[in-house]
Amino acid sequence: MNSPGKLIVFEGVEGSGKTTQIQATQSWLQELFSSAIPKRDVIVTREPGGTQLGAELRSLLLESRGEAPILSTTELLLYAADRAQHVEETLKVAIASGTIILCDRYTDSTIAYQGYGRGLDLNLIHQLNAIATAGLESDLTIWLDLDVEVGLSRTKGRGSNDRIEQEAIAFHRRVQQGYLELARQDPHRIVRVDASLSESEVRQQIQTILRQNLAEILQQ
Repeated sequence: MNSPGKLIVFEGVEGSGKTTQIQATQSWLQELFSSAIPKRDVIVTREPGGTQLGAELRSLLLESRGEAPILSTTELLLYAADRAQHVEETLKVAIASGTIILCDRYTDSTIAYQGYGRGLDLNLIHQLNAIATAGLESDLTIWLDLDVEVGLSRTKGRGSNDRIEQEAIAFHRRVQQGYLELARQDPHRIVRVDASLSESEVRQQIQTILRQNLAEILQQ
């Protein structure tokens, strides 16, 4: 019987390259585990949007509709609802089956964006995160650290920006400060990657980090 799986989270400001690097990491790990006994599955998921309900919440949270703005507290609660569903429906089930999960955003995003970015009470956010996760923390969080202006210029190159990407530069700088503080507070769980380098160099950094942590992350 497989030992429990692991939760590896990718975090960062807008345009930091999370999607690209998660996909590359999945391919690399799948090849690495192709001959492993017992077999290890590697899946990719995201927040918001990792479940059917989450996909609907993602649409509410990120699409700009030109209507009355979503209140910051409402936004926080919607993210918490998405997480609660995601943890129970997807993450816990995958971990129990021995799966390696690569998750695009998790609890640190809420602290960085709604705490530091929106200025909501951090104690309240920690309480909501505790409720939504039922205590499930990431085994490793890879923080793709990139200057916010560089990241936002990348998002503009992709076409239309979502509701969060359209926020003022000051908001994104506060979010980046949040990630910096989180990494300082929890350096064993959150590992910084220099996302200003080339795509291949960033990929190599991530693979080095995972190799260094492989025994701990995948211990039988």
